[in-house]
Amino acid sequence: MTMPPTPPRGLEVAIAAGKAAGAIALEDFRKPHDVSVKGRGNLVTETDFRIERFLQETFRREFPSHAILSEETAADTPIEGWVWVIDPLDGTKNFVSGIPFFCVNIALCYDGHPVVAVTYDPSHAECFSAERGKGAFVNGQPIHTSAKATVQQSMLGVDIGYDDDRGRATLRMVNKLFPQMQGLRIPGSAALGLAYASCGRYDLFIHRYLLPWDIAAGILLVQEAGGVITGETGEPIDITSRTALGGGVLVHGDFLAWQQAHHKELAPPTQMKP
Repeated sequence: MTMPPTPPRGLEVAIAAGKAAGAIALEDFRKPHDVSVKGRGNLVTETDFRIERFLQETFRREFPSHAILSEETAADTPIEGWVWVIDPLDGTKNFVSGIPFFCVNIALCYDGHPVVAVTYDPSHAECFSAERGKGAFVNGQPIHTSAKATVQQSMLGVDIGYDDDRGRATLRMVNKLFPQMQGLRIPGSAALGLAYASCGRYDLFIHRYLLPWDIAAGILLVQEAGGVITGETGEPIDITSRTALGGGVLVHGDFLAWQQAHHKELAPPTQMKP
């Protein structure tokens, strides 16, 4: 596929918008919230909507010909052409619980392929960014995925998601693998999990319940940081994929080999929903 040039100022605008949106999140953090429930454990607050409105207004003003796909109010936007993919507050449950681990997640995609990525963590003032073909950075400093060779040497990040069958399958995988790893973390934010994999804080990050706004930025961050990101069984990934396995090239391969060797024990008891 031939990609058109990235629109001028795309990354610049995304970084500025992500940081401004993060300031909104911090302004509301640890204050009383009106919380709605979209599903078991899946929460939404007025802050989610406030940030989403701000980001939509920003990108419509700066790039009026681009479409917007965003979690709360524009989740059905087609992905053809130039589309901004937005998660206004990834890690809402952490946010509501007073846990300072959440982020604003932004990607510019062309026909579903991310070309600009920004994941901004306001609690730690960290901006993970990438532009296709130009590398990945945190606060302007180049980042690289892990060089660890094996899962046994590695820190893994996983998340459970909101599907019970997929969550049980992930826990069964962890139970089978433990203690053949250096450590395990459950961040509660898929976007930050992939951002951490892009800079080697997690050697490998595994998630089995994703939507485009969770994953679009992370795909580009991991790839531009020199890593590999696929679906959970090694299949090619795009922003419509529901699963992700991302991190260093060597540990990614080692995990796939381990998973294949134990696939019978890891098979879920029921067919996981798409």
